[in-house]
Amino acid sequence: MRFRFLKDPLFLACLVVYFVNRWVMKPHFPNPFSSNYLNDLICIPFWLPIMLLMMTKLRLRSGTAPPDACEILVPLILWSWLFESFLPRTNLFKEFEVSDHVDVLCYATGALFAGLFWKMWYGSAHPRTAE
Repeated sequence: MRFRFLKDPLFLACLVVYFVNRWVMKPHFPNPFSSNYLNDLICIPFWLPIMLLMMTKLRLRSGTAPPDACEILVPLILWSWLFESFLPRTNLFKEFEVSDHVDVLCYATGALFAGLFWKMWYGSAHPRTAE
């Protein structure tokens, strides 16, 4: 089965979760999880389909296979380092970014769940070429 990028059910679920969290949970039912960690948990399953679609359109990625382990792991490592190690130490972003190891755990948990979901939803054996 072809990866559906912006029509992927996990991406669409994350989109709904984000807006419910932003417009309902945070203003009306504030709690530490929805205020600090929910967006980190859905970060990889939300942003990865967008990134892979852009890469496919720019011909930096061939085919419509679901993300493989490297395509999930590389952004996880890069984004964790960027947002939790590098940016909080720069003069420009140190007022906006706070380094928190729990954020990295949330990124990793979301990435693991996304990888398992995509493997189950789309199957495990995929050619890298368009179907």
